[in-house]
Amino acid sequence: MTASADDAVERRRRHWRVTRIVTALLLAVWALVTFGVAYEARAFDFSFFGWPFSFWVAAQGALLVYLALVGGYAWVMARVDEAHDLDEID
Repeated sequence: MTASADDAVERRRRHWRVTRIVTALLLAVWALVTFGVAYEARAFDFSFFGWPFSFWVAAQGALLVYLALVGGYAWVMARVDEAHDLDEID
């Protein structure tokens, strides 16, 4: 392999390593919101905007976090792709 090809392979390895870390962190947040907060919300016995807090978390809060996760992933990965010279050019 040439030096240029070796450099490209190493860039892709670093990119994949960062991608796995970002994905693992966001998956951990997803699991915490899906299972942890929704399960523990039953213990919070107070009203939030006129509804029980557990209902609000299940119906609204989790969905907002999921939306933030998708947006955050897209934003972070665009920067990671750019940093590793793997961004798409239109």
